[in-house]
Amino acid sequence: MTDAPAALLPAALKAAEIASDLVRTRVPGLLTAKGDRDMASEVDYAVERAVRDYLKKRTPDIPVLGEEEGITGDTTGELLWAIDPVDGTANFVRNIPLCGISIGLIERGRPVVGVIDLPFLGTRYHAAQHAGAHLGDRRIQASMTTDLKDAIVAIGDYAVGENAQTKNRRRIALTDRLAANVQRVRMFGSVAIDLAWVAEGKLDASITLSNKPWDMAAGVAIAREAGALVSDQDGTDHTVSSVSTVATTPALADDIAALIKSTDDTRSDR
Repeated sequence: MTDAPAALLPAALKAAEIASDLVRTRVPGLLTAKGDRDMASEVDYAVERAVRDYLKKRTPDIPVLGEEEGITGDTTGELLWAIDPVDGTANFVRNIPLCGISIGLIERGRPVVGVIDLPFLGTRYHAAQHAGAHLGDRRIQASMTTDLKDAIVAIGDYAVGENAQTKNRRRIALTDRLAANVQRVRMFGSVAIDLAWVAEGKLDASITLSNKPWDMAAGVAIAREAGALVSDQDGTDHTVSSVSTVATTPALADDIAALIKSTDDTRSDR
């Protein structure tokens, strides 16, 4: 383990500040279709390029993976930036304030630094491995909820694109299981928000049946440093190679895992 991650947090914070200014001061502009019911706005591209340019100057030896323009730089090292310029683009283009900028640093497949900025809510979360999770200057921690019936749980968006109907059988089954067992189920449309709010204790769990590094890296690092458990759907430790992203307050981990397992008969790969 290198001491690089904590030392690189200031670069991620500054990059998030640059990105947040762009998101708050520009209209979405023209939309580019990326597939079935998927899109990127002009702001998505502008933010990603601005963040790439900044990180390239500050950390020229670390490659950057972005949602919109893929990976650039030398990928033979142990570190990788992963950025989502606007997580929750569908919300952003409709003027729904639930969207965020996600900048994570991955070391050998494991997120170790994260910054999530929610520009329309005026909040910025950050964490570095072994240094705790923070909202601004305030240390944050996952909730202390111990009973599933008291839990508020966020789930990721339903699938779009290829095989969406098949994939959504399990998501719908999971929604049904959660609705029958937890206090409330929420779908905010931004996994960056879901993971940040698990870290802050607003949510007791976040379940997303997918795993994309630009979406997840920052939030996984922040949630872990706040004391949440972050795993794959089978309970193994979450990495960039995981199939799903499940973040829970520790006392609920087994109960949440059992609910997910109960949907195995609707898995899209069967």
